[in-house]
Amino acid sequence: MLRIAYVCEFLLALLAITVVWGQVGGQDHLDLMPWYDKLVLTFALALVIVLGTVAAVSRERAWNGVAVACLAIALLIACVMGAVTYYYHLHEEDQDTDKSDGVARVFTDQSALQAARRST
Repeated sequence: MLRIAYVCEFLLALLAITVVWGQVGGQDHLDLMPWYDKLVLTFALALVIVLGTVAAVSRERAWNGVAVACLAIALLIACVMGAVTYYYHLHEEDQDTDKSDGVARVFTDQSALQAARRST
């Protein structure tokens, strides 16, 4: 019966991690990330959460060495998730291949067109 509870906890952790990461880190930054970064970090954090629960339930004391180690690993993974999100926040301008500013210009005068070309 506990295995079913652990599977449900894992699936709920996957859902909660992706929602919280999207809300805290910003969905735009997550959209820039490759899928394998999100997959590995999300699955690793969910797995460590479940392993911490297993360690807390299976021992006499809830806060035992394995549970504390799982907590430390979970915090480390969360910090890595923040660092990866921050990296893509800093480099989101590098991802844009279109260099235009989104403004269409119409020139009717030839001298204005030449002046605009010289300024860019």
